[in-house]
Amino acid sequence: MVDYHAANQSYQYGPSSGSNGAGGGGSMGDYMAQEDDWDRDLLLDPAWEKQQRKTFTAWCNSHLRKAGTQIENIDEDFRDGLKLMLLLEVISGERLPKPERGKMRVHKINNVNKALDFIASKGVKLVSIGAEEIVDGNAKMTLGMIWTIILRFAIQDISVEETSAKEGLLLWCQRKTAPYKNVNVQNFHISWKDGLAFNALIHRHRPELIEYDKLRKDDPVTNLNNAFEVAEKYLDIPKMLDAEDIVNTARPDEKAIMTYVSSFYHAFSGAQKAETAANRICKVLAVNQENEHLMEDYERLASDLLEWIRRTIPWLEDRVPQKTIQEMQQKLEDFRDYRRVHKPPKVQEKCQLEINFNTLQTKLRLSNRPAFMPSEGKMVSDINNGWQHLEQAEKGYEEWLLNEIRRLERLDHLAEKFRQKASIHEAWTDGKEAMLKQRDYETATLSDIKALIRKHEAFESDLAAHQDRVEQIAAIAQELNELDYYDSHNVNTRCQKICDQWDALGSLTHSRREALEKTEKQLETIDQLHLEYAKRAAPFNNWMESAMEDLQDMFIVHTIEEIEGLISAHDQFKSTLPDADRERDAILAIHKEAQRIAESNHIKLSGSNPYTTVTPQIINSKWEKVQQLVPKRDQALLEEQSKQQSNERLRRQFASQANIVGPWIQTKMEEIGRISIEMNGTLEDQLSHLKQYERSIVDYKPNLDLLEQQHQLIQEALIFDNKHTNYTMEHIRVGWEQLLTTIARTINEVENQILTRDAKGISQEQMQEFRASFNHFDKKQTGSMDSDDFRALLISTGYSLGDAEFNRIMSMVDPNHSGLVTFQAFIDFMSRETTDTDTADQVIASFKVLAGDKNFITAEELRRELPPDQAEYCIARMAPYQGPDAVPGALDYKSFSTALYGESDL
Repeated sequence: MVDYHAANQSYQYGPSSGSNGAGGGGSMGDYMAQEDDWDRDLLLDPAWEKQQRKTFTAWCNSHLRKAGTQIENIDEDFRDGLKLMLLLEVISGERLPKPERGKMRVHKINNVNKALDFIASKGVKLVSIGAEEIVDGNAKMTLGMIWTIILRFAIQDISVEETSAKEGLLLWCQRKTAPYKNVNVQNFHISWKDGLAFNALIHRHRPELIEYDKLRKDDPVTNLNNAFEVAEKYLDIPKMLDAEDIVNTARPDEKAIMTYVSSFYHAFSGAQKAETAANRICKVLAVNQENEHLMEDYERLASDLLEWIRRTIPWLEDRVPQKTIQEMQQKLEDFRDYRRVHKPPKVQEKCQLEINFNTLQTKLRLSNRPAFMPSEGKMVSDINNGWQHLEQAEKGYEEWLLNEIRRLERLDHLAEKFRQKASIHEAWTDGKEAMLKQRDYETATLSDIKALIRKHEAFESDLAAHQDRVEQIAAIAQELNELDYYDSHNVNTRCQKICDQWDALGSLTHSRREALEKTEKQLETIDQLHLEYAKRAAPFNNWMESAMEDLQDMFIVHTIEEIEGLISAHDQFKSTLPDADRERDAILAIHKEAQRIAESNHIKLSGSNPYTTVTPQIINSKWEKVQQLVPKRDQALLEEQSKQQSNERLRRQFASQANIVGPWIQTKMEEIGRISIEMNGTLEDQLSHLKQYERSIVDYKPNLDLLEQQHQLIQEALIFDNKHTNYTMEHIRVGWEQLLTTIARTINEVENQILTRDAKGISQEQMQEFRASFNHFDKKQTGSMDSDDFRALLISTGYSLGDAEFNRIMSMVDPNHSGLVTFQAFIDFMSRETTDTDTADQVIASFKVLAGDKNFITAEELRRELPPDQAEYCIARMAPYQGPDAVPGALDYKSFSTALYGESDL
């Protein structure tokens, strides 16, 4: 330090006592070009010169007093260069060269030059300022030099958000005074004339010193004096301005105001440091709070989806058949509602859950936080496993329902057929036992006996003809039992009764034959003609009964080929009718011949044919019935043919649409695969393109709805197969769900890349370079690569890899050891390699600032320094401090900060 008091004698230097303030050099060329509006070609405005003299003098004295001296006249007291050198030593904390001895002009010039050389060594360009002007007492040049010193050592290091010094100081003032009414700082001249801005700065940092609400905008002199006096008394900031000069000047001097305001900035620098620390902590806490909300949302959505899956699977696995078609059709309708209404929203929820999980993990990686581990049983893999179980349970359920409906339909058909055949047989057997039990042969004549024998033979023929019907009835009953018909008990009871009755008829028939044969030797007369009639009439009658039964038989078909087969069979039957009609005529001719012979021989007939109950009237009546049933059968077959033709049109209609929608979905899946690999342009362009692509896919949904409507018509028509297409509605649904999921995942991947790029400061060119490099080594164009290809990719980007280093990198990009590296993992790795993030040590240092260098912090300090919600967030999660210097209510901020970046229970 220059010994001012001894300078005239020996110019000896004593030890420097200046604070280590500005220190260090730096380029000032650009800064001076921006900040210096000093017009060296014009004289100073007298009012401005007065303000600058007072302000600069006060500023210099605020530093010179540390060396035990001061100046009175700024353009006179610096002329010998001694106090100028002393001022520079105090404000820089460095020692200047030893001053020249003597009082000659040359000595003074040399001393001033040493001061100017020191200023220049700090990167300041002194334009038009020379030692001679200072030594000569040039006020304009002296003030310019002091302003240059103020700029370099008091203002240059002020920087807010990477702005220049002047802009940084202005931004600092604006932020500090923003909450105050009637204050609007836009510059360093007229914005300060009413004095409110000065008072606001003080009140913001020391509210106990200023009663701001009592200040009036229309009393600027009082306001200014109040701020100047408080600053000088309590903040050790000397009064550098006069209130009257500021108020009476149209535009106060900018340099004077800036010099004075910079003193406030330095006075409050400790508070600024605390504010910076608080801002860092708030930023970290905000990230953690947002991530916790996302984790809670994931847990809730995952629980809801898993609970829905848990409730739905037992319903799909319930394969207990119902007893009636109506009940099974209701189950089928419930299943269709599930596929159309209940499942699609869950597909979207599942996809959105995966997207939210990926986004959360990306945010955690970008904020240097540990990966999110959901609760046990709620991992994405657990949800996928549950979903696979759901689809496995769903698989085949619709087919089972349709098969059950077919089975019940067949059962109803068989049951009706059984009842019809049983009713016909029971009607035929009605009275047969009583007839066989008659003992009319004991009193009959020989001719009557012979007639009875012939009649019995005809009955046996009739009985044999009915054997097939009984066997059919038993076979149908057996099939109903095998198909688990719900009313099998009644069917079996009725079938058993028919079989028992049939056995009884057989036994009675045998007994009656034996009885008749005992008396056969005594019976000779037989009416051969009646016998022939009976023998031909009975089979013909059975044929007509079978024909009527067949013509009234129910039928069920599922294809056009089946109904055409029935029509062909019916046409073949109709072709036999002329032969049957000729047989009928022949049988009726026998009857007429018997009557003619009896009449010609005057034989009195007893009435009806004794050998059969089938009269000509019965034959004609049944023949007429057959004739009536044939066109009815024709009509029924034609109606069924029309129905099957309609079904065939439904098949073709569905197939035509399915053969368009199916390939379209497949094509879109392939296009998405290519898009995800061959992405061009900016990420925003890619995202916009993908979202347009997604909208085009969503706009295609009406085609799928149309297909669902056509499928509904097919199901309602009970159509079970379709040879015109290989696509089922199930295939189309699964493909559509996969398409929506794939485009959503691709969009999410790009969004995560944007998130990564913006958070890590990666430029668009870097992102495109990363994508181009990755695609070049992604040989299979699958969006992922094996370890060998990834090693080649790293080498191409300039990495020199040994096995240990490569294994370290692989553990970062492939933590699950799948053997594959995705593009997102590659981007995350490159961003970690090229950018910085907040660390636990930085957060601990910030808390230490707020705690005043203590190893703990109190709840009161947190509430004072942080926003309310974040303060309470910390208080709720910080553990009590256990150190030896602990006080009641002390909180451990170090373990809390470490937990933010490591394993924690937050």
